[in-house]
Amino acid sequence: MTEIYLIRHAQAEGNRYHMMQGHWDGGVTALGRRQIEELAERFRDIPLDAVYASDLYRARLTAGAAARWRGLPVRTDPALREVNVGPWEGRFFGDLKWENAESIRLFITDPEAWRLEGAETCADVTGRAYPALEAIARRHEGQRVAVVSHGVTIRCLLSRILDISLKEASQLPISTNTAVSLLRWENGRFAAEYVNDDSHLREQSRVNWRRAADLRGAPLSPEEDRAYYEACYADAWRFAHGDLEGFAPEPYFEAARGHLRVRPDAVLRFYDEERSAGLLDLDPLRGKRCGYGWISLLYLEPAYRGKGCGVQLLARAYSMFRAEGRRALRLNVAEDNETALAFYLREGFRQIGSEGGGHGRLLLMEKKLGVRDDA
Repeated sequence: MTEIYLIRHAQAEGNRYHMMQGHWDGGVTALGRRQIEELAERFRDIPLDAVYASDLYRARLTAGAAARWRGLPVRTDPALREVNVGPWEGRFFGDLKWENAESIRLFITDPEAWRLEGAETCADVTGRAYPALEAIARRHEGQRVAVVSHGVTIRCLLSRILDISLKEASQLPISTNTAVSLLRWENGRFAAEYVNDDSHLREQSRVNWRRAADLRGAPLSPEEDRAYYEACYADAWRFAHGDLEGFAPEPYFEAARGHLRVRPDAVLRFYDEERSAGLLDLDPLRGKRCGYGWISLLYLEPAYRGKGCGVQLLARAYSMFRAEGRRALRLNVAEDNETALAFYLREGFRQIGSEGGGHGRLLLMEKKLGVRDDA
């Protein structure tokens, strides 16, 4: 009999930023790294004989937790990758829900029926991943093995092993990050001892699955959205400084208009379906020669603050500036704006400078982009 611990990777950027990952090879979040440490403790006393993983970074890094205590190499196999979602790769859920509502519904509730030109189907995923898992089991007869893969791929594998149709998606939820399913291979068949067990995670390492709204972004229209832009900037100023003394909207709006001339997607208005949710203004030119990107304004409507939405706006900045090869992201925040400062510190920004002004001290904050263990 062979025992296989089938594990989903730790929280990756796409999970946190509400993006479709698929084969998109993003990084692992700070929370994901904590989850990996807790997964490693789970496997401290389990005598594994081999460790396998998808060749995507988030799976390889997670697999190191299982391999750590035995000094085992992580063997990679692209057949264990996540479903390839074709034209949806690296795109944001909010945008996709708005553009492809029915297709997204099928992807979540009836993945067996989901079809997208240029993407794999769930049958395709099972067709490559199940033989790979079976080959691992045969190769390690009588041994214990850890295999790290991805949410949809594991769902497809368990669908076949448990004989639960993917049409019954509610009976077979996506595994949580670093959750473990123990499979036993005997007489040419798999059986499940348990599935989707994440009891190794501490409470603070668990993700609240009452997810924030998936926000969609639309390029700001200078003609139609001027009043909204100026109202957002005024509210941000008031929140940072306590009043509107010294605030004049015209220079900020004209700067935003200039950003849009350089890149039509540099200033985005965000919506929760049709309800306004916030604004992001990126300066495409500032910092370009020095290798950093600049956020001129990140604003959320009061109803969306403190609910995990702000990181979705940051993710748009990461996406745009990473694609241009920028190495860092910078912004100013008022020293006495404790709420905003705490948010940016949680998201990995650090203070690298400051400047005085008539309305208080501004802190210059920076976050490195694209830093990975294998970079």
